[in-house]
Amino acid sequence: MPRSVNAVASRQKRKKLLKQTKGQFGRRKNVLTVAKNSLEKGLTYAYRDRRTKKRNFRALWITRISAGTREHGMSYSVFMGKVIEKNILLNRKTLADLAMNHPDAFKAVIQAVNE
Repeated sequence: MPRSVNAVASRQKRKKLLKQTKGQFGRRKNVLTVAKNSLEKGLTYAYRDRRTKKRNFRALWITRISAGTREHGMSYSVFMGKVIEKNILLNRKTLADLAMNHPDAFKAVIQAVNE
């Protein structure tokens, strides 16, 4: 009896892989073995960088809050300590947005913290 292979499933698998590498440069998009390696590495970077992005944004927010608090003569650490002490439920993302785009509202938060 001849050997049976599932050519339909194999072709679908290859097409799916090549579709995922569409838009890449050179052989990465059309040679199966190169595309497979490229895709695997790309997915690894994507997984890693979803976590790195969170770190980077937190650092950005801290920098913006720090700049806003320094305008009012206070350090970031003192400000955040007082925010927690006064039980003000604003996260760093919101505080950074206030510091950058709504300085009057941020000034009100600083006054509330200093009371």
